Amino acid sequence: MELVIYHANQCDPRKCSGKKLARFDLVRLTHHISQIRPYIVLSPFSEKALSPEDKGARGLAALDCSWAHAEEVFARFKLQERALPFLVAANPVNWGKPFKLSTVEALAAGLVILGEKSQAELILSKFNWGHVFLELNREPLSEYAAARDSAEVVRIQNEYMSE
Repeated sequence: MELVIYHANQCDPRKCSGKKLARFDLVRLTHHISQIRPYIVLSPFSEKALSPEDKGARGLAALDCSWAHAEEVFARFKLQERALPFLVAANPVNWGKPFKLSTVEALAAGLVILGEKSQAELILSKFNWGHVFLELNREPLSEYAAARDSAEVVRIQNEYMSE
């Protein structure tokens, strides 16, 4: 599955998971929003959750920019957005925090939900903590990947959040 990252150069390049993935030719970086339009864009602002119903999409896109800038981008452009359901971060900056995923974690979660687990494992393998993300989220990711549609993903998410 194609992976594209809109990169706004607003992060520390040494800690940027998107730039590291690009160095391994696992994603394509772009500085033009128009280049992510054909893809499903992972967005925390979407009202629809990513689900197996989205299989067959051209690919996944992520925004690597500050949240303030992300809100502006999503408000200004018509994008095919999907939110990721409840997952816990494994990256060193936000370890254990729900919804605080790095770009690579977000893309990997999307890949697993869309049935591309081996590609998710590949991109996470470039980070010494990458396998931990899949271990921490094994059960919810498995359930999200088996869901019929967005509504079922949200129902499953709500069960995890109420525990």
